[in-house]
Amino acid sequence: MKVFRLDRLDAERSEGGGAYLRFLKERHMSAGLYALSPGETDTQGVHDQDELYQVISGRAELTVGGETTTVGRGTVVYVPAGTPHRFHHVTEELRVLVVFSPPED
Repeated sequence: MKVFRLDRLDAERSEGGGAYLRFLKERHMSAGLYALSPGETDTQGVHDQDELYQVISGRAELTVGGETTTVGRGTVVYVPAGTPHRFHHVTEELRVLVVFSPPED
């Protein structure tokens, strides 16, 4: 069993100076914590893996393909592999649990 605390992961991510911290990589999946502050730009590109986002805190708009929705704490979104997507109009500090399958490189 592996157990993670989101507050510790967020501190580690912040200390590393990046918006994303991968904290788990297994044979069939990987997981990370993604963070954006209001006004920041989401620079991620298209991924070769399916993704599952769970918004832990914050508020933003998320565009996946041609669809846009508002996301906030408790929102879960599936993003198919190869689909353009990005967070934008971040109005509250955004923290998102990200799961990739298969695992990201």
